Amino acid sequence: MKEWPILTTLMLLPAVGALLLAVLRGTDEAALKNARWIALWTTVVTFALSLILLTDFDYANPGFQFVEHRPWLSDTITYYVGVDGLSLPFVILTTFLMPLTILASWKSITVRVKEYMIAFLILEALMIGVFCALDLVLFYLFFEGGLIPMFIIIGVWGGPRRVYASFKFFLYTLLGSLFMLIAILVMYGMAGTTEIPALLKYDFPVNVQAWLWFAFLASFAVKLPMWPVHTWLPDAHVEAPTAGSVVLAAILLKMGGYGFIRFSLPMFPDASVQFAPLMFTLGVAAIIYTSLVAFAQKDMKKLIAYSSVAHMGFVTIGVFSGTEQGVQGAVFQMISHGIVSGALFLAVGVVYDRMHTREIAAYGGLADRMPIYAFFFMVFTMANVGLPGTSGFIGEFLTLMGTFEANTVAAFFACFGLILSAVYALTLYRRMIFGKLEKPSLATIKDMSPREIGIMAPLLILTIVLGFYPKPVLDMTSGSVKAMILPYQKELQAQADTGAAAKSFAELEKRR
Repeated sequence: MKEWPILTTLMLLPAVGALLLAVLRGTDEAALKNARWIALWTTVVTFALSLILLTDFDYANPGFQFVEHRPWLSDTITYYVGVDGLSLPFVILTTFLMPLTILASWKSITVRVKEYMIAFLILEALMIGVFCALDLVLFYLFFEGGLIPMFIIIGVWGGPRRVYASFKFFLYTLLGSLFMLIAILVMYGMAGTTEIPALLKYDFPVNVQAWLWFAFLASFAVKLPMWPVHTWLPDAHVEAPTAGSVVLAAILLKMGGYGFIRFSLPMFPDASVQFAPLMFTLGVAAIIYTSLVAFAQKDMKKLIAYSSVAHMGFVTIGVFSGTEQGVQGAVFQMISHGIVSGALFLAVGVVYDRMHTREIAAYGGLADRMPIYAFFFMVFTMANVGLPGTSGFIGEFLTLMGTFEANTVAAFFACFGLILSAVYALTLYRRMIFGKLEKPSLATIKDMSPREIGIMAPLLILTIVLGFYPKPVLDMTSGSVKAMILPYQKELQAQADTGAAAKSFAELEKRR
């Protein structure tokens, strides 16, 4: 099985589905129905195929598996793909969510349906490519290529300010990634290769590491996004269609955190140790500031968008704690946030499809008319808060434990984010679900349909199962996380030994 090019197949399947849609003729209802079904079956088959990776994956092997390596642009720039315990969860998350996004768009998208489905299938292929790429040039092409279909999704099927939001999203992320491209060229000039496994073993000079580290930071900070380069995210979320918001929050944002763990920590350990205090400061600022901003929002999507920035703050401090618990927690937090935030945006889409407004003030008392919706929304709200028994708790708890070991002050202030998240999330739930059903427009609102329940149920099950039994994910990521943080921990220990030696020498001189 491992000799079969399964990763290439996973990337090609959505592309083949997009090609089938491109040659599909007709604009009548039958043609639109066929377009939806082709997109759905393509994503379902892709997800089913990705599960083979889980059955054949060697959890004890921290290295790359299912590797495909062949010549491409030159002898040094090759088509090189593979997955390890760090990238595999994100591949599965991507293939798992895509059929749900297609189902979520089944009735809400009625204009240019075929083109919409093509954009999502191409986006899926590119996102899988990001997590599978083992060559920096290949990674960069997939990383940047995903901007194009998302730009189109927001710009064509988005809200009233969709053009502004799509251009802001595109320019922010493109500008940051240009610095990464320059860094890739410098790394190629120094190491003579762009292959990630080789670069992980290359010892970059200390004076160069800082520049390369900041170049990668410029790209990953925007993508994550980190404060203060997060302002594109609320606009993009508000204007994007529901499925676009799901993919943006659940998968695209995770590329920033993935990049920090894959590249920054192991390739530039000296710079990572040097600038860890800066990352703790920015992470804590994101947690506290965006939580306060979230509480002031009147639009449901904006509130959840700012909530995402706050949760990515936990990812930031967990990654740069450099501890196994912290980085494991950051990875788990990204997986959990992908599930929970995706579910919350789908929940917003449920009521938006009925009322065509995302204003919180337009709702209230939905428990009377939509008890099933109230139940689903409650579970995902609790997970977003980090309630024990949900997946949100595991990630936040591990990141805080790891951060406490590395920087007690950062962990202390990050804990305020747990309180603030409960404030804005529970306030949103109370204002929408509880109280009297007084607004005439809500008098005839209908509860969730079987299709909507079918979309939300798998997300709810995963939220609860991973909350009580996170072992499968933690076992999968453990070996690779240890390998990624080893250079960072060695550098940290070396600096500690140097500091201790200098202190001993100073004391000896003082005694003399």
